[in-house]
Amino acid sequence: MSGVTGRAGTGPAICRRSLRDGPGCIARIARPAEKPRTRHCVHRPVPAYAGSVTGRTGPPEGTPGGVPGGGDEELRSTVFDESFIRAAQLEEFSARQRLEERTSPVRDRPAAQIAGMASRAPKQGLALALVVLTAIVAAIYLGGNNAYGPGQPAPVPPPHAVVIPLVPQADVPGGAPRELYAHSPAAGFGTGAGAVELPDPGATENFTREEVLTALGVAKEYVVASSLTPEVLTGATALPVRALLRPEQQRQLDGSLGGREDRPPATGWLVRFDSSAVSLADPRVRGTGQFTVEEQEPGTLSVTGEHVLVYAVRSAESVEEPASLFVVQRTVRLTLDEEDLIARRVVVQRAEMRAGPMDCAAESAAELRPLLAGEEASASGPAGTDPFQADSGGTLCGTLDPAAQPALPGS
Repeated sequence: MSGVTGRAGTGPAICRRSLRDGPGCIARIARPAEKPRTRHCVHRPVPAYAGSVTGRTGPPEGTPGGVPGGGDEELRSTVFDESFIRAAQLEEFSARQRLEERTSPVRDRPAAQIAGMASRAPKQGLALALVVLTAIVAAIYLGGNNAYGPGQPAPVPPPHAVVIPLVPQADVPGGAPRELYAHSPAAGFGTGAGAVELPDPGATENFTREEVLTALGVAKEYVVASSLTPEVLTGATALPVRALLRPEQQRQLDGSLGGREDRPPATGWLVRFDSSAVSLADPRVRGTGQFTVEEQEPGTLSVTGEHVLVYAVRSAESVEEPASLFVVQRTVRLTLDEEDLIARRVVVQRAEMRAGPMDCAAESAAELRPLLAGEEASASGPAGTDPFQADSGGTLCGTLDPAAQPALPGS
């Protein structure tokens, strides 16, 4: 600490460090006419002035340099809270500390001290940060772990399929296809795709008439592809049927055609004969039936097709063999939503088939094996069913009414 030497006419003078540098040293200088007084320094603490960095009250002696605001004008829009100051890595010495012998006005804070101060952050702030972080993590998890995949609909279950063989009570009549048709109940049936007629559609609560007509058209395409297309009937291909299914059911159909036991029978999806034993005597299939349509639930149309289809078949060993008629009563329930209407595809919910003449003991899940002209059903019935076993097999059979067979002259 040191004073200053006054000169005559200079008047009172103040010797001090900057207010920011700690206690000042004040000395009064003697006037020229007076006897020089002993000069001395008086230490007194710098007063603390209330206020924050923004809008603080200036000291009584005025601001340093005479600049309004003490050079803090540029900091008026900045507010430093207590946690920010405590977390600083550099700590400025106080005025009293700076009077001691030090080479730097600041010192580094130990990392442990900074961490300790940070750990004393306001609990409400930590709780809010935890809530925000949890919400972000949940959003990312739910968005990236969709059970059905991004933009994918819920999985489609396989259709419920039932195939019931109809057993004849006598020998199967045979003859030329034209003669057989003419003497059967199928004499007045339509031929090919023309046999599958559509009703006059009407609008539903959420679908227009045009959309209902589109749904009926796609349903007709499925019936024609699965039960009237010769290449499908002979087992040469299943692509016309597969192309009309949703991707999920396309894979299910592949499993059925591959013989997977956990899939519906292939004959639940389409009509297919055992090509090693049976061939088509006439590729023009006779048929009749109808469609009904309803809005099963908001946004989904349900189309049910009920048709009777008659096929002229013969032995695959020789084209000289007489033909016989094979009758299929088929009911399919299809559903379509708005996306299905655009993509022209269906979802098969249920398929039921009653077909004959067939032997009840014959396997009908993968392919249909009709009884041909002159053949009769075997005396043995279907395989036994054990009701005590949940997975016990068994075949449900019916009896074919003689009136369903052609009534040939002289028979």
